[in-house]
Amino acid sequence: MSYWTQQELRLPAARRGFHLITQRILDAIPELSEIEVGLLHVFIQHTSASLTINENADPDVRVDFETAMNHAVPESLPYVHTLEGPDDMPAHVKASMMGSSVSVPIKNGRLNVGTWQGIYLCEHRDRASSRHLVLTLQGKRTDT
Repeated sequence: MSYWTQQELRLPAARRGFHLITQRILDAIPELSEIEVGLLHVFIQHTSASLTINENADPDVRVDFETAMNHAVPESLPYVHTLEGPDDMPAHVKASMMGSSVSVPIKNGRLNVGTWQGIYLCEHRDRASSRHLVLTLQGKRTDT
């Protein structure tokens, strides 16, 4: 029998940059440990922050991500949407490029990711507010 659950997770405001949030997600959805095989979908309810999966060991990767994104989407372009500040429209563009969700396979109660993979909150605003995630878990429970 298929099992479904959905939780919402509020992340506190974070500085601009790339932040590993894998453990916060796991803490918010303990039912994951009961899933033999399934899928976790993580969705961010914002248009100026994004999610991605990447290197979780070397913190230099987070710095380099920020550098690369700022180079690809500079604040100096002649944006029309500037009401909320010079970082707002670039944040929207970066969020669209990175994406608003990630899906992760579940195997034997754990995220079935590579050894060096983690889930990131990509915060693209200088002064962001808290961020809200929707965590949707589906799968076959170990007891069914």
